[in-house]
Amino acid sequence: MHAQDRHQAILRRLRERGSLRVTDFAEELKVSAVTVRRDVEALAERGLVARVHGGALLPETAPAAAPAPRPTGAPPAPGLVFGLVVPAADYYYPEVIKGAREAAAARGIRLVLGISQYRPEEERAQVGQLLGHGIDGLLIAPCGPAGDQDWLAALGVPFALVERRFGDDVPGAERVVTDHAHGARLAVRHLARSGRERIGLLLRADSPHGALVEEGYLGGLASLGLPAPESLRFTITAPEADAERRDAQLDAFTGAVGAGLLDAVLVHNDHDAIVLLPRLRARGLSVPGDLAIVAYDDEVAALADIPLTAVAPPKRAVGVAAVDLLALRVADPGRPRHHLSILPELKLRASTP
Repeated sequence: MHAQDRHQAILRRLRERGSLRVTDFAEELKVSAVTVRRDVEALAERGLVARVHGGALLPETAPAAAPAPRPTGAPPAPGLVFGLVVPAADYYYPEVIKGAREAAAARGIRLVLGISQYRPEEERAQVGQLLGHGIDGLLIAPCGPAGDQDWLAALGVPFALVERRFGDDVPGAERVVTDHAHGARLAVRHLARSGRERIGLLLRADSPHGALVEEGYLGGLASLGLPAPESLRFTITAPEADAERRDAQLDAFTGAVGAGLLDAVLVHNDHDAIVLLPRLRARGLSVPGDLAIVAYDDEVAALADIPLTAVAPPKRAVGVAAVDLLALRVADPGRPRHHLSILPELKLRASTP
């Protein structure tokens, strides 16, 4: 069983029972207790579980620490419970969850987490369970297409979308998002300032943010008067979707670099940018000499053997703002709807000149 699967199993067990013992769960999974203990430690570092002697608890059931100071101007929220449903707890969203937990604690709100695993049916089941527990508001990053989200308007509680932009199409929706187009423009401008003129784009086909990253990429090139031919834009499938096709797509990209068609690239996401490095090296191509790379997400970009310059979405700030926005809505149901957009940053490292 992969680490990601074990993490999901631990979170699922905690949602079902509220606690687990490391030794019992290790026996159930047929792995060592050391393995489960490390998994618990990794989840605790992300704020998803609370470690206790011999096991783990959900953070909201752990012994309470001293309450954090209430933010200036924050409305009182005694006894409020918010649900937070995100697609995954192992990539991108851990920092969003941390920010939401911090903001909820500061306001005296209990936050209950649900993980949809990118499955719409699981998402609706998680929301149903939360509503059954009596939540006062919902934060959600829906995993389905925009046209399938009308069900949110019938929940009967205030809700806010997290990192999803189709709030205009869902009655009553508020939202907090990263300005991904701005992040892509930052990357393109940095690459152009470093002397690169043939700047490509490599996108993961299943990314919910891919269209916005491409929009910013094209806008950045246009503002600089640089060409944006389709031959410089590449799409790759997820590794679990079609490994053979993905290998062919990556080979096509590295072949284009070898032929001199591009000298820089923005790659969404970090994992795919890291995968490129040994493939480029196998063709005798250097980074950043032959190809400058900017990764998008900054989850693990700094850990590559050539640390990658990366666009860093403000994930924790998104979580904080989402809780604050929903708390204000609960306190004043008649206030104007808000759509908040927060700007990412560019973290400079060794993969760009």
